[in-house]
Amino acid sequence: MMVSHEISASLDSNPWQSIDWKAAESLVLKLQMRIAKATREGKQGKVKALQWVLTHSRSAKLLAVKRVSQNKGCKTPGIDGVIWNTDARRIAAVKQLKRKAYQAKPLKRIYIPKKNGKLRPLGIPCMIDRAQQALHLLALEPISETVADPNSYGFRPHRSTADAIAQCFLCLSQRYSSEWVLEGDIKACFDKIGHQWLIDNIALDKKMLRQWLECGFMDKGLFYRTDEGTPQGGIISPTLMLLTLSGLEQLLKATARRKGCNVNFIGYADDFVVTGSSKEVLVNEIKPLIARFLAERGLTLSEEKTHVTHINDGFDFLGFNLRKYKGKLLIKPSKSNALSFLGNMRTLIKTHGTTSTNDLIRLMNPKLRGWANYYRHVVAKQTFGYVSYKLFQTLWHWAVRRHPTKGKRWVAFKYFINRQGQWQFHGWNKVADMDCQFNLVQIAHTPIVRHVKIRSAATPYDPQFSEYFRKLRREKGSRNSWLEPVQTAL
Repeated sequence: MMVSHEISASLDSNPWQSIDWKAAESLVLKLQMRIAKATREGKQGKVKALQWVLTHSRSAKLLAVKRVSQNKGCKTPGIDGVIWNTDARRIAAVKQLKRKAYQAKPLKRIYIPKKNGKLRPLGIPCMIDRAQQALHLLALEPISETVADPNSYGFRPHRSTADAIAQCFLCLSQRYSSEWVLEGDIKACFDKIGHQWLIDNIALDKKMLRQWLECGFMDKGLFYRTDEGTPQGGIISPTLMLLTLSGLEQLLKATARRKGCNVNFIGYADDFVVTGSSKEVLVNEIKPLIARFLAERGLTLSEEKTHVTHINDGFDFLGFNLRKYKGKLLIKPSKSNALSFLGNMRTLIKTHGTTSTNDLIRLMNPKLRGWANYYRHVVAKQTFGYVSYKLFQTLWHWAVRRHPTKGKRWVAFKYFINRQGQWQFHGWNKVADMDCQFNLVQIAHTPIVRHVKIRSAATPYDPQFSEYFRKLRREKGSRNSWLEPVQTAL
């Protein structure tokens, strides 16, 4: 007999603030680990029963509401205009998460620009639909983590692009490594996944899944049906895509073994690379196999973005350039990404010509930190120096234009300080009646540290990896300390 795990808030004037979140997370994790174990053992009936218990648990409902009401998109409403921006609304929302009489509302269609100038359609669900998806995602994620390809790194807990790039290094860096690479990209992956395939193959409540897939969307006041694809703005959509592509790595390796050759698969969302010993194997065997695998799911390869490249010529993957120079593999920030970032920073500086120095630094520092953190695991020192120098030039022109009647020496000492022969842009803050310098982050000083890749088979829902993930969490906090402090007292 299964008992639903519950956790309730104590009687308090603000019950949301009195919730024991650690206890809720612990109870949900125990159920998730049981779901993962049943999946590994092939007990589909038990998986379904445990999912039912989890999605009807108050602990899971609390975590679902917390996730959608306190994340970055919590202030963006759906077509009903409702947002859960108060604790009272969040508590009331928990009671609304019921399967009975639930009906998904159409998505609100918006468009965001892509790098190539085109527009990407994005569907924004209502808050109640987001919460329902987050609730059922808690029951689906243990399954996706159990059956996903070992070297698929997109939209998975504890995995990142750094892990995917580290796996590329392992597969390509040795002298005996494969020298040919198939760069693959799936055309409109989210928009083309077949609904019937998802309903037939995804271990999720069919009633709920069908509603999310067929809810349609509103665009400029008109309603449109959705006959294929998953909503790109839905919380559960990335996991549905992950499950759609799971099994591809195993299929490729099994085929390669039969053919007597060796291939490696590294995937991140709908982008992937496959390494092989010869161009003929990748073109004549692997590429058609991938195309057939995708066709069963209603997907196709993008011909304009799918290429076979020799490692000596190099290729771009996830914003990195991988190329062998005289037999040595070097991974650098891609030229296009570096120039794009530099262009965005220049635009930011030029459009804030009258902004105070401190406010400009506050706008720039998070972007500089994020970009440096993304690339600090590879050969990026030269790129960091170049970007830092170009930003110095842009900031110098910004400062000179603000004071057309002042000399350059006066401008230099007002906005810059000489530190060990290098001029650093800075402002001033008052902290405890002391004048403190408020400095711009210097990405040229970013230390390069090799990223330690996560184990391919590791999953947070397997007890044998519990200690491994505790160690990862302990180490994570110490990796981002190089950028602080940005204030220096004088």
